[in-house]
Amino acid sequence: MGVLHQFEGFLTSLPEVERPREILSFKQRFKWVVVVLLIYFLLANTMLYGLDEERAINYFGALQTIMASKFGTLMTLGIGPIVTGSIILQILVGGKLIDLDLSNPRDKAIYMGTQKLLSFGFTVFEAVVMVVMGALPAQGNLLEYQVLIVAQLVAAGALVIYMDEVVSRWGFGSGIGLFIAAGVCEEIAWRGFNPFFSGGAPAGIVPKFLYTLFNGYPDFFSLVPLLGTLVVFAIVVYFESMRVEIPLTYGRFRGARGRYPIKFIYASNIPVIFASILMANVQLWAAMLQKVGYPILGTIDQATGVATGIVRFFTFPRPIYTPDFDPVHAVVFTLLLITLSVLFSIFWVETAGMDAKTVARQLQQGGMKIPGFRGDIRIIERVLQRYIPAVTVLGGASVGALAALGDLTGALGGGTGVLLTVGILYRLYEEIAKHQIMEIHPMLRRVVGDLF
Repeated sequence: MGVLHQFEGFLTSLPEVERPREILSFKQRFKWVVVVLLIYFLLANTMLYGLDEERAINYFGALQTIMASKFGTLMTLGIGPIVTGSIILQILVGGKLIDLDLSNPRDKAIYMGTQKLLSFGFTVFEAVVMVVMGALPAQGNLLEYQVLIVAQLVAAGALVIYMDEVVSRWGFGSGIGLFIAAGVCEEIAWRGFNPFFSGGAPAGIVPKFLYTLFNGYPDFFSLVPLLGTLVVFAIVVYFESMRVEIPLTYGRFRGARGRYPIKFIYASNIPVIFASILMANVQLWAAMLQKVGYPILGTIDQATGVATGIVRFFTFPRPIYTPDFDPVHAVVFTLLLITLSVLFSIFWVETAGMDAKTVARQLQQGGMKIPGFRGDIRIIERVLQRYIPAVTVLGGASVGALAALGDLTGALGGGTGVLLTVGILYRLYEEIAKHQIMEIHPMLRRVVGDLF
């Protein structure tokens, strides 16, 4: 029995969103998604009361889109606390420092309760740190306003945790993915098509290019971020369609055949989210240590955002077409992002029950076997073992490289943001399509189980 089992009663009794007691229709799920999205945009456009906006310092910059945050608003922390808690718990479980068997329903409940508790804890911690280190200064530096800002961030952070549960249980996909996609799409629309003038030309990339074209001096460099966005978009869609399909037969029905798909991006885009949030936390710790006079991770200039020391390589490099582009910074950042993506990909597959052993057990319990082989679980596991470890590493490295490519080209919404959004929307489409098929052909549920 592990240490967390001693607190099982507390961890499994934390307030949670109730699961639906009956199968929800497409309209019901869609309604909940729309409601949560409206609340998200309301939080993202409500400024913190008592904040001195003129002295506020945004340390994260481009990471905002990945964190689904909007600095200075109730969504300043975004999904950062949720993902940070998940990262730490996955490392502890994956490294066998905590003894939990996620295939066991009891251990799974303890895991989910611990993750929620860590999310609450990091919400409070990050809110306090942001205020104390001066990133979110209170008006007049009054203590009552500082407490009020922390309280607002904690309340909004708790709401985000439960909104994520609402989407995952009553809607489609996950709240984390939905918030990221919403934030990135908003930035792409604003940066790409903003018609308002700034500095003598439209601020949006497309209006600015058309303006310069019609005035006889076309600015082709202004299109690089848009082209980078389209390139990353196209490559991600291609990667999402790549898969290895293992033939299966269903033992209970003679002649019934199917295929188990192993996607190239097997661990989805989760590893890049984890890697990006980890980089954001390094920046947060660097800023905090700098504030107290121990800049062991390096320094971050509050006015320009330029970083030095170790933390420099955890910040986004300048786009390749800018005068201050630093190739060393770009190469180290790319290698670091790829490495972290691979490591988190491996951790995610092991802790999410996607490894060969777990999948083989699930297929065998479902009465599946590979044609030409006995239904022995060891045979199924051996076949899966040929592909799953390889696509886990290659898929993780590929999404890390794609994210870095988008960042170096200055892609709208950030390379990581575009990568995540395409993957999120692709999987959202797949889930909606499956749900609609189940509604049209309810008899399929008896064969494949209650997927929803």
